[in-house]
Amino acid sequence: MIMDSSFVNEQILSYIENLTAPQSELLAALERETYQKTVLPQMISGHYQGRLLSLLSRLKQPKNILEIGTFTGYATLCLAEGLTPDGQIITIDKNDEFQTIQNKYFEQSAYRKRIKQIVGNARDIIPKLETIFDLVFLDADKRYYPQYFEMILPKMSRGGLLIADNVLWYGKVLEPEAKDAETMAIKHFNEMVANDPRVEALILPVRDGLSIAMVI
Repeated sequence: MIMDSSFVNEQILSYIENLTAPQSELLAALERETYQKTVLPQMISGHYQGRLLSLLSRLKQPKNILEIGTFTGYATLCLAEGLTPDGQIITIDKNDEFQTIQNKYFEQSAYRKRIKQIVGNARDIIPKLETIFDLVFLDADKRYYPQYFEMILPKMSRGGLLIADNVLWYGKVLEPEAKDAETMAIKHFNEMVANDPRVEALILPVRDGLSIAMVI
C-alpha cells in the first residue's frame, strides 16, 4: 500500500519515476481500473514501488512467496515476475470484494496458475501454512505487524526477504504524541526488526517507507 507522503520532493519523485523501467500494459490497465473503481486507490503499490518489488523478486528468484494483503493484485503480479518456473505466490486478504478485479488481471497474466488466493484472517491462516517462504510481502493491518513478524519468521528460508510496507506511516513514527494503535504497532515492529539477531534489515524512504529484512 502506498500512501501520500512528503518525504521526497514531488519533482524528484517525478524525475525518478520517469527514469524507472516502465510497467507493462497489463499493470497500467490494472492501476487505471483501481483508481476508477475503488475508494482508496492509493493503496495500490503502483509503478515505482511495483518495479522495486519486481526487481527484488527477480534478484531473489523465490520458489515460494507469501503476500499478506492483496488489494487489487498489482503487487502480486509484480512479485510473481521473479518466481522460479515451478514457484507459486500465496496471497491472503481478509476481504473478497476485490477478487473480480484481481481475477480479471491474473487471468490475463502469465502467472494465473502460480497464484493462490486465500480469503480470510491471515493471523488464522499463516500458522496452518506448511510452506517455507523465500520472500514475504507484508502490507496488511498495521496493528498486527509485530504479530505477523513473529508468525512469519519461522516460516522463512535462510536468506529469505521480508518486505514490509508503510513503515514510516505518514511520518507519524517521528511524532512522540502519536499514540494511535497503528503508529504504536509500526514503531514496535520497526524496533523488533532492527534488534532481532535473526535478520539484517534496513528501511528505504520509498513513499511511505519500505522495510527490507534478510533472514540470516
